[in-house]
Amino acid sequence: MTVKKIKNRVLIAKPGLDGHDRGAKIIARALRDSEFEVIYTGIRQTPEEIVSTAIQEDVAAIGLSSLSGAHLRLFPAVVAELEKRDAADIRVLGGGIIPDDDIETLKKAGIEAIFTPGAPLADIIDAFKRACDTFYGRKQTE
Repeated sequence: MTVKKIKNRVLIAKPGLDGHDRGAKIIARALRDSEFEVIYTGIRQTPEEIVSTAIQEDVAAIGLSSLSGAHLRLFPAVVAELEKRDAADIRVLGGGIIPDDDIETLKKAGIEAIFTPGAPLADIIDAFKRACDTFYGRKQTE
């Protein structure tokens, strides 16, 4: 009997009016190259649109990118929308131009990990793997 391996399925999104998506595309490609199944929503998405897509696509984690300074409002709004739709088991990670002073606030709001410019891709990929393992109920193997 063969055991079917569940592929890590994630969504990368750009909430708000921020039109700069190069970093999000780099993360999406790095995850894809690490055998994740990646759905990329494109720019200018509302929290409601992001969560609708995440639920429809049955993802384990959402990666949010913000360069516009709206992360303190938009990232927690995605977490709140997930809770509202009984999908709080979907993990949320964030990145972009985020001041160090805001990181703890975002984590308290339910963002699992925050990455700022220069974060190693390996660290980001590992964080998404951990988020997916949590979602799928897999045990961590170190």
